[in-house]
Amino acid sequence: MRIALNAMLLAGEASYRSAGIHRYLYEVLRRLPEAAPEAAFTAFIGPRALPPPAPRIRWVRAAGPTHRPWARILWEQMVLPLLLARGGWDLLHAMAFVAPLAAPLPVTVTVYDLSFVRYPEAFRAPNRIYLRLFTRLTCRRAAGILTISQAVRAELAARWRLPPERIAVAYPGVDERFRPLSPEAVAAFRARRGLPDRFVLYVGTLEPRKNVALLLEAAARLSPPIPLILVGGRGWKAAFLRRLRELEGEGRARWVGFVPEEELPAWYNAATLFAYPSRYEGFGMPPLEAMACGTPVIASRIPALQEGLGEAALLVDPDDLDGWVAALRRLLDAEDLREALRARGLARARSFPWAATAEATVRFYNKILTEGTPRR
Repeated sequence: MRIALNAMLLAGEASYRSAGIHRYLYEVLRRLPEAAPEAAFTAFIGPRALPPPAPRIRWVRAAGPTHRPWARILWEQMVLPLLLARGGWDLLHAMAFVAPLAAPLPVTVTVYDLSFVRYPEAFRAPNRIYLRLFTRLTCRRAAGILTISQAVRAELAARWRLPPERIAVAYPGVDERFRPLSPEAVAAFRARRGLPDRFVLYVGTLEPRKNVALLLEAAARLSPPIPLILVGGRGWKAAFLRRLRELEGEGRARWVGFVPEEELPAWYNAATLFAYPSRYEGFGMPPLEAMACGTPVIASRIPALQEGLGEAALLVDPDDLDGWVAALRRLLDAEDLREALRARGLARARSFPWAATAEATVRFYNKILTEGTPRR
């Protein structure tokens, strides 16, 4: 089995923009050789990409400024098909949304969510038009489609009338570094960062889809005040930043911005609880990372988060402000409930290893190559 991998969205620098898809690519690529020891993998990456330690993957760097979207698109649609035509591969895995329309071999594609359809205003017009048109064309032509949740699988099948049997799920995983730390390590981190003994944590981009405005208002209603600490970069249309600054002045909130990935486990460990009020997700990795660190979680009752978190979190409607205030108060006041959610969360997080993600991906390769999948 010879597999070509288009991993051009593998990031070359640490930033909030490189978080979700980059992490998925990095962890899957890192484990694919072990999941398929008989296979030969070639991964196409950008000139600035930082590949994982996977010596059995042949890395091919694209020439030119492919870190720029327009250059990457031209390379993927015009240069990559020529390379594939003379490479002798059995399958191309387009690892993020779009494959070359002229690909000369069977294609599978990973679609992480349909945010560019559900929240088109969050994307620049050229990006939105490209993603909507080319992702849909890719899905219609592909031999198979991978998604990261049953929620996205159902949404794809319904919205674009795709046969469900052509779509499989490879759930994201939780890295081993997300784990409970010693009390001494947590205390040292709190002291270094100037953190209070009790606080509510949010990790993610500050943008409307993540529903940060509701979380700020819920924090403003807590009595006695418990600080809300937000970790993540500024996204688009962050009109709620004025309210955030007001709450910072009152000591009720604090925005620390983007932090390196290696620091995230300490943030989760230091928090009293983790809150994730997002309105839409393809899967939602931060709540599971928090659970893996032993931190109780409150999250939105939306399909992808319900699927990933199960019974291990308190779930609240993303538009129910009173419900969020009540849930925060309840969890802050009830140590026994926090301990129960801690135990459930640790067990839930262990059920999502990255090795299983790679294994599910390889099973899908084999299905496509051995059984074939009807196209529509």
